Amino acid sequence: MRTHHIAHLRLLADLGAERYQQVLELLNGIIPHVQAFPPDAVQLDLTPALRYFDRSPYELVQMARMRVAALYGIETSAGLARNPMLAAMAAAASPPGRTTRVPGGQEAVEAWLGPLPVSALPGVGRATAATLGTYGLHTIGQVASTPAVTLQRILGAATARQLAERVRGHDPRPVTPQAPTARMTADLVLDRDCLDPVRHHRAVLGLAEELGRRLRTGTQVTGRLTLTVRYADQSATTRTRTLPEPTAHSPLLAAPALGVLTSLALQRARVRGYALTADRLLPAADATHQLSFDPADARARAVEAAADRARNRFGPGAVSPATLADPGRG
Repeated sequence: MRTHHIAHLRLLADLGAERYQQVLELLNGIIPHVQAFPPDAVQLDLTPALRYFDRSPYELVQMARMRVAALYGIETSAGLARNPMLAAMAAAASPPGRTTRVPGGQEAVEAWLGPLPVSALPGVGRATAATLGTYGLHTIGQVASTPAVTLQRILGAATARQLAERVRGHDPRPVTPQAPTARMTADLVLDRDCLDPVRHHRAVLGLAEELGRRLRTGTQVTGRLTLTVRYADQSATTRTRTLPEPTAHSPLLAAPALGVLTSLALQRARVRGYALTADRLLPAADATHQLSFDPADARARAVEAAADRARNRFGPGAVSPATLADPGRG
């Protein structure tokens, strides 16, 4: 049976509908399975994204939290577990800025749940908790050790069956993504302020390369790019450029993205993060492509396709363009 890794993020701010939607779009650009719990929570099924990013579930949660904080200034707490119910409970138990992980084994799950009050279980309201309390059942562990027939006499058959599953950490519900967003975002958050134009250039080039790979993996093309640059004071600049034709070819994405970057004149700006968003997405089969008789273009596309096959087989770090090499290394 496939092990799922579910994260629940609590957004510790009064966002409003517009900013909440922006956060959803950002997370949708990282992880394809995102379920909204407005006004201040989001659930993520990390499982499909683990291989692409070549990170552990915990590292992927931290990456998502860091990007929400850096790009929107929103603090979060998070829970990580094998199903949505446990992830939500772990997030509720997490202090601001922290991630709580629920162990994966059944015995470990029951040990984690046992000391918690029964009211911590989703669906157990004050009335049910009070009824159980009159029988001395105050914690999840106490309820879990109560015979099923006793729970049925106290709560009724249907409620008792559901509660018996939840106190053991069982939750068969999947993360249900919202309708696919018509955009895709790649972003980079820096550990410290950056004033180096060369690093700005390399960062945006890397985002264009990442977007191209993801578009090609999803057999999509984009007709427009938006570059957002976030500064140390939490302000940001956003510029949009329409492409001559829809594409997923990384060099054709990099050129306009770098053109936007140049137009921002960031020589003295203290940059903390970048986001490159592709929208006006189309299936690649529906897009028209102007034929080129330049053999260099054909070779570049052939090399790109070969690199994509290598990454799909050996992981995202298998092939990297020479233009993204760090000149400070080696």
